[in-house]
Amino acid sequence: MFSVRHVIGATTVLAAACASAFGVAAAADGPSAFPAQGGRLVAAVKAQKPTPISDRDRVYTADQSSNTVTVIDPASGKTLGSIRLGDQRLGLTLNPQYLDNAGVHGLGYHAGRQRLGVVSVASNTVDIIDTRTNKVLSHTDAGRAAHEGNFTADGGEFWVADRGRDTVTIVDADRGGVDGRVKVGDGPSKVLMSPDGRFAYVNHISAPEITVVDVKSRRVTGRITGLADPFSSDAAISPDGKEIWAAHKRVGKVSVVDLATKKVKAVLNTGPDTNHPNFADNSLGSFVYLTVGGLDQTLVYERTESGTPRLVTRVRNHGRAPHGSWPNGDGTRMYVGLEKSDAVDVIDTKTNRVIDTIKTGQEPQAIVYAPGAVSSPGSAPGLGRQGLGQGARSVATVLPDGSDGDAMRPGGKGRILEATVRPVGGLDMVQLQARDLRPATTYQAYAVEASGRSTPLVSFTTDEGGKAPQVLSFSQFTGKKIVLKSKGRASAQTLASLKKASDHSHEPPAGREVDSASLLFCCC
Repeated sequence: MFSVRHVIGATTVLAAACASAFGVAAAADGPSAFPAQGGRLVAAVKAQKPTPISDRDRVYTADQSSNTVTVIDPASGKTLGSIRLGDQRLGLTLNPQYLDNAGVHGLGYHAGRQRLGVVSVASNTVDIIDTRTNKVLSHTDAGRAAHEGNFTADGGEFWVADRGRDTVTIVDADRGGVDGRVKVGDGPSKVLMSPDGRFAYVNHISAPEITVVDVKSRRVTGRITGLADPFSSDAAISPDGKEIWAAHKRVGKVSVVDLATKKVKAVLNTGPDTNHPNFADNSLGSFVYLTVGGLDQTLVYERTESGTPRLVTRVRNHGRAPHGSWPNGDGTRMYVGLEKSDAVDVIDTKTNRVIDTIKTGQEPQAIVYAPGAVSSPGSAPGLGRQGLGQGARSVATVLPDGSDGDAMRPGGKGRILEATVRPVGGLDMVQLQARDLRPATTYQAYAVEASGRSTPLVSFTTDEGGKAPQVLSFSQFTGKKIVLKSKGRASAQTLASLKKASDHSHEPPAGREVDSASLLFCCC
């Protein structure tokens, strides 16, 4: 049995930080009013009795730029502090890493053992945290580009998908270390566990399918094919075990999979940067909440016994780029992380209104609601403040033709150019996200101050679809807006470099790697 076991104090390896995805699709059609009770809803069978919000519960976010886990008391709506797992992005992360994580991204929770599993995509690591003490119990090197995972039913193992390989890594959640690997096919993205704990379901970023694994034998038993796109950024399984919703961030769609027939029952057109789905079952029925980052909306769908789920309403988030989502125990609240606003929206699922917005660490990705996470109300030992009080802000953008780049376009197409600025490691990190610019074109971005003085900020080149992966610049940013100027068609050398990034880099003996271009879409 191959094992890499790290007691706290062993080394970790720093990898490059991930980049955002860009996808545009037509917005889904549907009514905007909330359905009356008695509608055609699926009755959900919960594994545990629904529980209201308690002061012993916690909400956690994985904060990718501050490399922290934010800890929130949902009863009071207050941020209690953060668990530091590495330095803020930039900072000391350019140096060799011996203890720290980089790219804190994925989360899983086991209520029975009060354990939190944290996945860091850049250092390829999994940390198991005791939620009662907020202490790291073990630190394990997982596979390349480890992304999202879940605990087995007994909490003894944490299964995590290795996006840069063709494996799911099984981490010993009691002692740390790798307890095995399962080959599931190229680019596994997330591991879902069936409510009865018998099966693991794995979506992919390079194949339009879901792999089914028998947990006890660790063997692949089947594949569900026919998903809407090869790249599935995230997925969720319903509490009754009947459906999987797989999100396709690049093309703005969702595949709804019927697990009884092992077939795709519907494909939804949802919008740019479609991301995390999650389920909320309450007295009104069974619903799915789906974040659409490019529209700053969370879509609400009514589950149906057959046919296409019905779009109930669109919740306008109180910040930019909704990302992860998770319901509380009785389905009366949905918690949504705001990636570009460093906060969490609390949605009342009876009214579908945002009733609170709570500050988090920097660039929250995954989010989990953890019932019974602590033994006593108000418990918050060992927490710090890294990443808190250093929130992101959006900056106005101007396109080469003088039009606003960050105005929301009609037809559910999102913004052409978004700019987010946040302080990290003594500098400002400027993030640009672009859609529908001229294909294969080099652009120069300038920071323009109130006086009109402009300073070159960063240059980038769009792909053949007019998109760009996440563009980062680190500087002392004093601008009031960011102006884009076209430098014309990209050089042959630059285009060749972009093409190379989209090709498979090599074919290792154990199976080919995921292409580099797909890994640019890891922030999802």
